[in-house]
Amino acid sequence: MAPAVRGLKSLVWQKLKSAIFDDCRKEDEWKIILLDDYTTKLLSLCCKMTDLLAEGITVVENVYKNREPVPHMKAIYFITPTKKSVDGLIDDFISRSSSRYKAAYVYFTDFCPDNLFNKMKSSCSKSIRRCKEINISFFPYESQVFTLNVPDAFYRCYSPTLEKTKDKDAVMETMAEQIVTLCATLEENPGVRCKSTPSDNASKLAHLVEKHLEDYYKTDEKSQIKAKTHSQLIIIDRGFDPVSTVLHELTFQAMAYDLLPIENDTYKYKTDGQAGKEKEAILEEDDELWVKIRHKHIADVIEEIPKLLKEVSSKKKATEGKLTLSSLSQLMKKMPHYRKEITRQVVHLNLAEDCMSKFKPNIERLCKTEQDLALGTDAEGQKVKDSMRVLLPVLLNKNHDNYDKIRAILLYIFSTNGTTQENLDKLIQNVQIESDSDMIRNWKYLDVPIISSSAVQQHKQTRRDRSSEETFQLSRWTPVIKDVMEDAIENKLDSKDWPYCSQCPPTWNGSGAVSARQKPKASYQDERKSSARLIIFVIGGITYSEMRSAYEVSQAHKSCEVIIGSTHILTPRRLLDEVKSLSKPKDTVCIKDE
Repeated sequence: MAPAVRGLKSLVWQKLKSAIFDDCRKEDEWKIILLDDYTTKLLSLCCKMTDLLAEGITVVENVYKNREPVPHMKAIYFITPTKKSVDGLIDDFISRSSSRYKAAYVYFTDFCPDNLFNKMKSSCSKSIRRCKEINISFFPYESQVFTLNVPDAFYRCYSPTLEKTKDKDAVMETMAEQIVTLCATLEENPGVRCKSTPSDNASKLAHLVEKHLEDYYKTDEKSQIKAKTHSQLIIIDRGFDPVSTVLHELTFQAMAYDLLPIENDTYKYKTDGQAGKEKEAILEEDDELWVKIRHKHIADVIEEIPKLLKEVSSKKKATEGKLTLSSLSQLMKKMPHYRKEITRQVVHLNLAEDCMSKFKPNIERLCKTEQDLALGTDAEGQKVKDSMRVLLPVLLNKNHDNYDKIRAILLYIFSTNGTTQENLDKLIQNVQIESDSDMIRNWKYLDVPIISSSAVQQHKQTRRDRSSEETFQLSRWTPVIKDVMEDAIENKLDSKDWPYCSQCPPTWNGSGAVSARQKPKASYQDERKSSARLIIFVIGGITYSEMRSAYEVSQAHKSCEVIIGSTHILTPRRLLDEVKSLSKPKDTVCIKDE
């Protein structure tokens, strides 16, 4: 049996169970559930069809599509408060005589605007038995990772064509509302703080979140004002660490999503070579092996999976000698009991081998260059004196594609805090990437210096000393966000660089200075140890290496759970395409608003 989902996914499912299914439960009565695109994705992330069956749901339908009427059954509508979804509901009950269902139980993910509510009321109020707002407007992507439901967020936040427009203000407002639904699901009222530089996006969003938190907790179910809980919410702008977004990562999950065409977490593979039948596997937390190895270095994964396979096979003494994929498929036929276990191991062995087949010919050499440029030192700790000399072999190598060359050029530029206009033009011309040059130039819209100036020199970040930590030579870089997480937990973040937009929760105030009327410091620390959370939100996307950092820091600091989220999850290619699009007109990039 699959392991129970943990963390955020579990919390969201429990909230949906109590707010929707328990709310309209009647013994021995089956119902239909209608979903829109957002709620379909939300439910698929935190439950299976068997979970819905256990709650009395027999059929799952799309509210947008034409459907056969089932007039003897009641229907649950779990939808977003948008015109399209509400119109789908109204169409089902447009006249009493031809209603598709016996009655409607309506649950909105978020606040329903008055105009839509009134439209629904005037059209089909007699058929509606319940109408509630659930307050879940985020996706629980993993147990400690969330994303928001904001299409084209990157473009809307950073494109110069939308700067100081209502569109940008609207997307900031939407993000703030959705982050508050995350806090509400966690039952947290965190102290909100932000990175004061390089842009003011983080500060704007932090103040909006704080305002919405105040409003939400004034009007919660008990109509009580909830005090700040033992948690922090830190909001950061994507430009704060550009290096982590373009480096080749060699931990399993990050490497696989970077090098292989994994879409919607679905990995396609063949077990019997190129002639074999194509199979699919979903990379998800229900797979215990995936959870165990996703954050490990590829070198460890390559060692570990064959060992696990040998363990399983030795139980039946079904094979001896070297393991191959074809002998494993024979094994599976002989060992029905272990079939599922071996299937998963075969999936991950294929995944690891696919990663290595991309890594060995080209990426391995590239990684050394990237690490030297990112850190400014080589594997022996010697300072890199001439970054251009390190970069040139990559640019001259015909086996590297344009994306890899652009990633290396960006690391060179980031390492020198910008370059001259003349040097940049030469690089673009010589490498023949004129058509993709905006992948480099447009970083300026994220306030990352591309053309150097005297004002930029002070932006160099001081990093935590990790010289004593054991690392692989090609994986020496640590995402800046990991420093931020550890500094926040240890109360080492400078309040000038990381100002609070709200009252600082007493458990996080560093000094522990509290008045005699308050609880003594010791009990605050005890409370924090038992219930503290650090929530990090990055505007403009997070990388898989940054997601990994949240788990590593939580593991190391057992007193605090770290939850990380963003508008979306990035791969280096996706990010470069999005950066390139920033200078394009809105109508060629953005989907139409509802």
